[in-house]
Amino acid sequence: MQIIEYFQQITQIPHCSHQVQALKTFLITFSKQHNYTILTDEANNILVRKGNPHLCLQAHYDMVCVGDAPKIETEIIDGWLSAKNSTLGADNGIAIAMMMALIEKQIECEYLFTSDEEVGLIGATALSFDLKSRYMLNLDSEDEAEVYIGCAGGIDIFAYKKYDLHECEKKFYTLEISGLPGGHSGVEIHKNIPNAMKVFAKYCEGKDIEIATIEGGERINSIPTTLKAIVASDEVLLSEQNIAVEKISQRYATILETKSLISLLTHCDHGVLKFNDTLDIPDQSINLAKLSLKDGKCHISISARAMDNQGLSEIEKKTKIFFHSFGYDVKSEGKYPAWKPNINDFSKLVFTQTQKVFGVAEYKAIHAGLECAVISDLYPNIKIASIGPNIRSPHSTHERVEIASVEKVYNVVENIIKQVNHDLL
Repeated sequence: MQIIEYFQQITQIPHCSHQVQALKTFLITFSKQHNYTILTDEANNILVRKGNPHLCLQAHYDMVCVGDAPKIETEIIDGWLSAKNSTLGADNGIAIAMMMALIEKQIECEYLFTSDEEVGLIGATALSFDLKSRYMLNLDSEDEAEVYIGCAGGIDIFAYKKYDLHECEKKFYTLEISGLPGGHSGVEIHKNIPNAMKVFAKYCEGKDIEIATIEGGERINSIPTTLKAIVASDEVLLSEQNIAVEKISQRYATILETKSLISLLTHCDHGVLKFNDTLDIPDQSINLAKLSLKDGKCHISISARAMDNQGLSEIEKKTKIFFHSFGYDVKSEGKYPAWKPNINDFSKLVFTQTQKVFGVAEYKAIHAGLECAVISDLYPNIKIASIGPNIRSPHSTHERVEIASVEKVYNVVENIIKQVNHDLL
């Protein structure tokens, strides 16, 4: 299948968030070779265009790099494509491969490749192109036969505190948490996946422990899988499942407020705060994402999501009050709006074409940030819907995509293009 061949090629070009230049150059060169007009902007977004298109296909071309990524070695098992010990980048590389296949076939559309979606929808937020299309099909969804018409808004929250240090005469240990499955902080937040920070807090709770250093979590939009710490105790500390403990001879200064930090990690929200029964998805959630403690300087990063903008503001306020109560300075960044669900004539067309290929179709909203939200704010006259193939466990080393699903979704995309270009709504 040509799309999988293109995708395999993409996996060999490093494109972690903030490091997309190599893939940007590749996509521009590829599009020029097929005689398309190319525009770029200061945020590394790419717009590829031919003819007088009515439909824009849109996807982001950065990926979350976990494990060995950007070194990616793929394998196919039982019809699913995955990577060995790294994220695969099917989110959103499979969409890029579909768009490349259409460009090669000289299909007249606008093709919008956005940058750094995985680190706060940076590219989409900074879009400055004069888009010609009346409709946009986002290809960043992860369940076949589902037409997405709404998504959560989000915000990143950062807390900081400087703890006083003192010399400690207790025995010192390294403590390393690993082997947790991880997952997407939005679409998998309801699955009760273990969080490395919560595992650490539970291990420490009730023990005579002082903390010297901590480094935990990988990405702000991933459920954390790892944590490394140096702690001191007069107790004999033992290893447990997913927790390796080793006694060391080196001594460190420890923080005076160890019990307070453990209490903070124990009581800090993580997971689903409120469920939306109508949409059958989380309505509000928090991901306790990253933790760094070194020389008494503690930095904590959290991502929060909500299906409406009021709920997002409520979480932001509540989280700031919580950290202030522990003496932290708090700031928030990267806020992006929710995309309010809306069924219109374009989403109906996408629904019909999806139903023709799969036999069934559903309207859905997703508890994750889609670029549709910020793009719909920037281009209010463009009607947007989102589809995609079956992708499981994005943002983790267990990420995989179903090959047969990719082919079917590509058929849906081709049918939508024909419908829009030849039988205008």
